This record gives sequence, C-alpha cells and structure tokens, in this order.
Amino acid sequence: MRVKGFKFASARSFQKKWDRDDVALIYSECEAALAGMFTRNKFKAAPVELSMKRVERGRGRAVVINAGCANACTGDEGLSDAEATAEAAASALGISSEEVLVASTGVIGARLNMEGIRNAMPVLTQGLSPDNLSKVSRAIMTTDTVPKRSFEETELDGVRCNVAGVTKGAGMIRPNMATMLAFIMADFIAVPELLAEILRKAVDGSFHRINIDGDTSTNDMVLLMANGAAEGAPLEQGSKACRTAAEAVTKVCTDLAKQMVMDGEGATKFIDLRIKGAKNECEAHQAAHLISESKLVKTAFFGEDANWGRILAALGRSEASFSPDEVDLFVDDICLVRNGKYQGKSVETDATKVLKNRSFAVTLDLKAGVAEYNVFTSDLSIDYVKINANYRT
Repeated sequence: MRVKGFKFASARSFQKKWDRDDVALIYSECEAALAGMFTRNKFKAAPVELSMKRVERGRGRAVVINAGCANACTGDEGLSDAEATAEAAASALGISSEEVLVASTGVIGARLNMEGIRNAMPVLTQGLSPDNLSKVSRAIMTTDTVPKRSFEETELDGVRCNVAGVTKGAGMIRPNMATMLAFIMADFIAVPELLAEILRKAVDGSFHRINIDGDTSTNDMVLLMANGAAEGAPLEQGSKACRTAAEAVTKVCTDLAKQMVMDGEGATKFIDLRIKGAKNECEAHQAAHLISESKLVKTAFFGEDANWGRILAALGRSEASFSPDEVDLFVDDICLVRNGKYQGKSVETDATKVLKNRSFAVTLDLKAGVAEYNVFTSDLSIDYVKINANYRT
C-alpha cells in the first residue's frame, strides 16, 4: 500500500491505559495539495477548528492523529493543545506548523496528555516509513475491532498513480458533512480547488451514505492529500484522467465506508438499504436515512426477523411522496410486499433465510418517480448497548 512520497508512523502517547500505539503521523516528503470535509456538529472539537482553518490554505505536509482523547469541549486550553501538537510535529519534521493538521478521537471533555504527545514526536519522526500505513490504521482505533485501510492503483495518461486511505469509526456515526476520521493520500497532481471537488463527490458517494446509529460526532473529519510525487501532468477539470483519478478516490472512500459499517459497534449485519422510484433524490435520501436509523427496524435485523411492517411504518413517517398501494419491498430478490400488500408466510420464510446472512440488501420501490438513493447500515445489537453504556468506564 505504498503511495509515492508519503511516509507513516505510530507511537504511544498514553492518552488512555492502552497497551498499544495511540498516536499516528502521516507525512508527505513534498508539499501536497489538500482538501477536507468536517463535522457539521455545532460542538466542534479543537482539532477540527484548527484543521478547518489550515485546510483553507489548500496545502499541507503532515497530519497528527491521536486516539483516546477527543480534545472536544475543552475551551481555549484544548485549542492551545491542538496548536502545540502541530508545533511539536513541525519542529520534529523541520517544517512550518501551518503545514501540519491535527485530528483526535476518543472521550469528549478530557485534555490531551501533552507530555505524552511531545515525547512521542521523536519516535514518530524516526519511525517514518512508506510501509507503515497499517500502523496508522491501528493506532487511530477506539472501539473499532479491526483496522480499516484501502488501496487503489490507477493509470493517468500513461503514469501509474496510487491512492490509499485509512479510517476509524464504529459508532456515533451519521456523517453529516462523517466518531469517524478518514485520511486519503494520492500521488497524482491536482490543484486544491479540483481536489476539493473530487473529495466532495467521493464523500457524497461513500461516507455520507453510511448510518450506524444516527449520531454525528464532534470530531468527524475527512482529509485528502495529493502530493504529485508520481509526476505526470496536473489533472484538468473534465478530462479523462481527472475522471479516472476521481473514481479511484471514490473507490477507496466507498471501501472504507463499507468497512466501517461492517465493524459497527456490536454489528452482526451489513445492510444495503435502497430507495427506488422516489419523486426526487432529496426525498429518497431522507427516507433511506430515516429507515436506517429506526431502532425497531435495526433490532428486527439483529433478530433475523423479516418484520416488513416495521420497514413500511418507518417509510410511512418519512417525507417521501408515494402511494401506499403501490410500494414494493424486497429482501435481496425476494418480494415481501407487492403494491402495498403482504405476499404471504412462505415468502417471509424465504426472506428470513436471507436475513441470516452477514450482508443483504433491502429495496423499497416507491413508484413515484425515477430518483434513487442507498444507505449502508447495520443492525442494533445487545453488544451496541453494552459498548456505549461502558464507553467511559
């Protein structure tokens, strides 16, 4: 998973009593174009506030990410800690602090262990390697049970280019921009304005389509860096190379998004929830997310119960325009409801067998138009409640 010109490292900064690395460094050997998307939660964590300002420059070299402490709702002291983290990294790397972004994830309200952060910097800089992306994916985990990374190789006008990404996130996820962090690195050449457009479209098709529990975190952040180390020509708006590069970024983001849902806190199911035949995409979007957040629907999925009535009831309280007498409901290719009518016990038995699988699709055809939208979601298990009830203890 090498991306030309990028190096990675991880270390321990003792933000929590973990016997593992909890701080990571992503570093570009040359200046990179930079784009970012951030949480829309009004309670923005200090690292989000700082990184939002630095993304405006459109250029950067490094990102420092810590797990175990969100550095959120920590006031001016928290912002000073975020700035001090960037300064410590910049000093160790020999670059300007304006070129360093920061990200945090973990418990809200706690101050960073700045002594641990500072002591980790020499370890991080000395440990930088193009082969350490897997270490970054592990160091940024909180309630995640597995590390999440993705890689895509592509060719742009005869030049081989690579895109790689890592993410963390298992709960408190209803990306509204995606507790998730994602970092995408590419070695093609693009100006910041074009990179921002590529990222926005990629996020809309990936992280914005996942919904584990309907919550939006204080720390959500997605960053895309492109350092041009693969050389070749700069991407031009509307060109074939630009479309190909955008597809590679979207593939990496989509793969990471699906991994997050598969690793949702306590999740036992991966559901591709599809709305078809909606009047417009806005209504399809709203209906899909509302159904995916329904606790009754999600617990039925956990129980492997083809409770189609719960799904229709959730759709019925959405803002989507449709006639109840025309709606079809499918579990994979099994039609449970046709034109608003239940298709019988034998069909439900077949659908129940599908729900025993790790992943499946649920499709609702509203027959009110041609718009479509899908959301990747999970079930709601007993373990989800246990994990979040004990998160701070």
